Amino acid sequence: MTTGCTVASTVSLLDLQRLFDGQLEDPTTLLGPQPCAQAPAQWTHVRSFLPEASSAWLQHSTDPIQIPMKRIHPSGLFEGLCPVEWRGHGRESTSSYRIGSSNVSGETKVSMDSYAVAPLSTDFDQYLIGEGKHRRIYDVLGAHGRTVDGVVGVNFAVWAPNARGISVIGDFNGWDHRRNPLQKMPGGAGIWEVFIPGIATGSLYKFRVTGADRQVTDRTDPMGYSAELPPRTASVVVDLDSYTWNDQDWIARRAGSNALQQPMSVYEVHLGSWQTDPAMPNGWLNYRELAHRLVKYCQEMNYTHLELLPISEHPYTGSWGYQTTGYFSVTSRYGSPADFMYFVDYCHQHGIGVIIDWVPAHFPKDRHGLARFDGTALYEHLDPRQGEHPDWGTLIFNYGRNEVRNFLIANALFWLDKYHIDGLRVDAVASMLYLDYSRQPNQWIPNRHGGRENLEAISLLREFNEVVHAEYPGVVTIAEESTAWEGVSRPVHSGGLGFSLKWNMGWMNDTTKYFRHNPIHRKYHHNELTFSLIYAFHENFTLPLSHDEVVHGKRSLLDQMPGDLWQKFANLRLLYTYMWMHPGKKLLFMGSDFGQWTEWNHNRELDWGLLKFDTHGGLKQLVSDLNRLHVAEPALHELDFDAAGFQWIDCLNAENSILAFLRRNQAGDQTVFAAFNMTPVVRRDYRLGMDAPGTYREILNSDSKFYGGSNVGTLQSIAEPIPAQGRPYSILLNLPPLAGIVLKQVADEPQ
Repeated sequence: MTTGCTVASTVSLLDLQRLFDGQLEDPTTLLGPQPCAQAPAQWTHVRSFLPEASSAWLQHSTDPIQIPMKRIHPSGLFEGLCPVEWRGHGRESTSSYRIGSSNVSGETKVSMDSYAVAPLSTDFDQYLIGEGKHRRIYDVLGAHGRTVDGVVGVNFAVWAPNARGISVIGDFNGWDHRRNPLQKMPGGAGIWEVFIPGIATGSLYKFRVTGADRQVTDRTDPMGYSAELPPRTASVVVDLDSYTWNDQDWIARRAGSNALQQPMSVYEVHLGSWQTDPAMPNGWLNYRELAHRLVKYCQEMNYTHLELLPISEHPYTGSWGYQTTGYFSVTSRYGSPADFMYFVDYCHQHGIGVIIDWVPAHFPKDRHGLARFDGTALYEHLDPRQGEHPDWGTLIFNYGRNEVRNFLIANALFWLDKYHIDGLRVDAVASMLYLDYSRQPNQWIPNRHGGRENLEAISLLREFNEVVHAEYPGVVTIAEESTAWEGVSRPVHSGGLGFSLKWNMGWMNDTTKYFRHNPIHRKYHHNELTFSLIYAFHENFTLPLSHDEVVHGKRSLLDQMPGDLWQKFANLRLLYTYMWMHPGKKLLFMGSDFGQWTEWNHNRELDWGLLKFDTHGGLKQLVSDLNRLHVAEPALHELDFDAAGFQWIDCLNAENSILAFLRRNQAGDQTVFAAFNMTPVVRRDYRLGMDAPGTYREILNSDSKFYGGSNVGTLQSIAEPIPAQGRPYSILLNLPPLAGIVLKQVADEPQ
């Protein structure tokens, strides 16, 4: 087919140079269909940059007839005349012409013209992003499979309002930034976009960004769904909607239950060092293998939930995931996004909830990440007094910027939406709440009222909690908040931050401090245990013995206990029994449940070989039985956050270092009693006050021989009408050394 016309349009050499320099904001001024007043009315010009082509042509999508294109610049810029009727119409329609090319080896390729395709993002998307209210922004930005006029490809979009130019580079275009520049969308939202046909799932890509500062950096996609295994940093094109979920029953039950009244015993895990396989690279197991092993272990140990240290992509393994670069990418260390979906799905099908650590408090300065993404302080504050974290050498999000708030809240929703996560434990909340956190007087800026509270961060956290609880009923949000901030776990409408739960760092610090004392001195520190019940019901607390308690020279929990070998194990069994009977949900870090001797090391698996020793096996069995009791007894979980569920029996016996209290269920018809002897001296004939007559039987004794104890105790006792501790009845007990016992009234046998 011949055109009968050889008129050439005018090429802007300035635009061509901008293409080479990576600073072309609007590629459609140079590439794709071009208006030309000199061309006949029935024809239009089309340009394409094909640096590897020796020849090029235009053809209709259904017609093999070719119209030659002319090389108009030695770099590989081709131009040809295209019939106007080959142009398509409508938002989801592209021109029906195709661009063909052949290289010096004779290899040919025919593809759709990227610059004749309407954008995926709409004006409404841009409006919502600007307002900070686009809850599903991850469905618009990033890399998404898209079919246009029957042609399969990938739509790339990124927010970078101050960039001078952005290109997609990848294994599909030879990492050449000239091949696929993005177009900056009109409207002022700062969205850049391009559709590239023919890209397959699994393709690697980055954004090459020429910033406002003229610096050129290759960036991981902020909304990328997957990334290469570090230290490589490219994003990976994946489809998150192809996995078939089988956890519908779990999700329905979750939405219909009150998590605060359910048992919650959380096993905190770092996936890379829980168990390893020497045959695997770095020893890391795949998410699927981990799912089977961890579910089996959780069922054996009667845990109700797993909590994973951050599984979003992070460049440095030694950060344990707390310095995130890929907020929307599940780390490739343990497999693909589909593998992690299988992990969560398998847990749900076997009755185990999955909580993940989420880190909106800060992000690292790595040049491939979010730092100065478009050559300006885009995600972070410009002023280092607000934008840099002095402790961790990281950057702090600008919580007052709508688009940044949108990024963070949408990211939280993303994990609940795409991965069915049951809870988000928010790391380092205290560092978000206070402008002067870990800063000297001249290193921070007061808020508009002159105070130290970070009003923008407070607003973000409240919005995060409101949105999560509204859109995903039954999902829990958990704050790691280490100060006395009031109302962390109270509803937003009541002036709180809106979290479901708060880590009780005060309980953790006081309790571990107490247990490190030599028992002979504990009578002088009795208040370190009783103090927690003064504020226990001010918040919805989780009692955490987390990874933070067994790193950085603190030693393992077992090694922190005083005394000889027997006393160390007895003390740890006593600590766990006290913890599980105390009001609040429970969290225990891996390895602590069987008494690892060494500090946790993220580069090696747990010391599972210790379980060949009865002492470690006994400790593990105790934790399993405590979890079983926690689940089986409503009195031990239904009123964790209500003072009506707790009552002291003996809290003043500092001289003998004895504590005793009871727990009640919501209906008030079931009661569990607990007594603790914090010394290695057996307390014989200890009288414990009771409100009612009857027979009381041990249902757990941490000194049992099955746990490695000395087997002192009282299997059952009958209450006598002898007053004790202000109660009309009492029972006599032998309190075992360094141990806790749990009792429950049983029905008397008929005479």
